[in-house]
Amino acid sequence: MSTKPPPPQPSHQGIALPNLEWLTSYTEDALQPELPIIDAHHHLWELPGSTYLREELAADLATGHHIQATVYVECHSHYDAEGPLPLRPVGETRFVTGQAVATSDAGAGPDRTARSQLCAGIVGWADLTLGDQVQPVLEAHISAGQGRFRGIRARPTWHGDPTVHPAGQGQEGVLRNANVQRAIACAGKLGLSLDIWVYHTQLEDVEHLAARCPQTLLVLDHCGGPLGIGPFAERRDEAFSIWRARIKALAAFPNVRLKLGGLTMPRIGFGFERTERPASSEVLAKAWAPWIETCIEAFGPERCMFESNFPVDKVGCNYAVLWNAFKRITQGSSATDRAALFHGTAAEAYRLERPA
Repeated sequence: MSTKPPPPQPSHQGIALPNLEWLTSYTEDALQPELPIIDAHHHLWELPGSTYLREELAADLATGHHIQATVYVECHSHYDAEGPLPLRPVGETRFVTGQAVATSDAGAGPDRTARSQLCAGIVGWADLTLGDQVQPVLEAHISAGQGRFRGIRARPTWHGDPTVHPAGQGQEGVLRNANVQRAIACAGKLGLSLDIWVYHTQLEDVEHLAARCPQTLLVLDHCGGPLGIGPFAERRDEAFSIWRARIKALAAFPNVRLKLGGLTMPRIGFGFERTERPASSEVLAKAWAPWIETCIEAFGPERCMFESNFPVDKVGCNYAVLWNAFKRITQGSSATDRAALFHGTAAEAYRLERPA
């Protein structure tokens, strides 16, 4: 890695934002461009200094990979400003549906992506402390999604060390709350899944939830959140061993799926966002392989799916390089296993049309 000073890193309320000038200093052509992909996790947002809406998403999808569909995951964006508080998050689903419909109306693009499949699945947010009373909120999301709404997300990320997670944000043990579990069970009865974003120190809570909500499909985001900053920065081997044991334990629950990605986020600790030039896909693949291969070994390809987590992961690399890294990591896998990892598992989990 270069010893030169890192580029300035823009941020908003603690969220690291992409440095677009830095990102353009290195890119790659897409490897194996015919491999069909469903991007199982991305966002759309408008933040000071960072806009990522359908135009920006379409530009990333046009970088050479064969993206056949995408899944939008909530980011507390575009909530309704008025109305009952529990229903305000439905504004996000309504907004994303509008973005998807507008993109569909534009027709198929030169990248071969069927634009009607952008945001083909939508994962929203609901206050799970509502318990059984969450059902009208979920039904409103389903209506607003116009056939695209697939689930909700819980992101009770929490850690007691403020160098890992901002003090005062989050709450320990949320997934063990009986009311929250009733809401999650309600989602399952409506055919909706639950995405979960936690740190590896909270994975026992996910096990607890999986055992108590066996009829709800749980999708664990970002490789289970392996932390590499704060107290974990100098204990990466120990943290990896703890994370690996928890991932293997979670694999015992058949209602859990696992998303492979999220590894350029600063909290994971690789530090690629601080280098003079963005890393190549070879460098990323070498760094990420132990984590991704552990996940695939534990869950099997049929229960794992790749995600871009853009624009969050855009802080460390561009879209073409990200998918090249995933392809490099799996280059020794069978065609059947790669089909599951790159599109099959996502299609099953989010009830999407499978690529031909």
